[in-house]
Amino acid sequence: MSHLEGNVTRHMDARMNQRGIPGALVDLVLSHGRWDGDACKLDRKDLCKLKDEVETLRSTVIKAIDKGGLAVVEAGGTLVTAYARPKGRSSRK
Repeated sequence: MSHLEGNVTRHMDARMNQRGIPGALVDLVLSHGRWDGDACKLDRKDLCKLKDEVETLRSTVIKAIDKGGLAVVEAGGTLVTAYARPKGRSSRK
């Protein structure tokens, strides 16, 4: 979901266009940046940390895909078991 829907001044729209900043980058800053007064900032250090987190998540997702998916069973707020989903089976009803 975009943070830009309906809440952008003509000034901001013009500056984004002049500076080649697409809405997706503004959304990235608003989703992962730090507020400093009235400005939300996402610097190079923050971006490198985010990139590392995304790469770790990607690796974890690939491992889950290799297992054919996973299921975790919970009962009464306690995790009971976890298992790999059988390859080639669907849970369609």
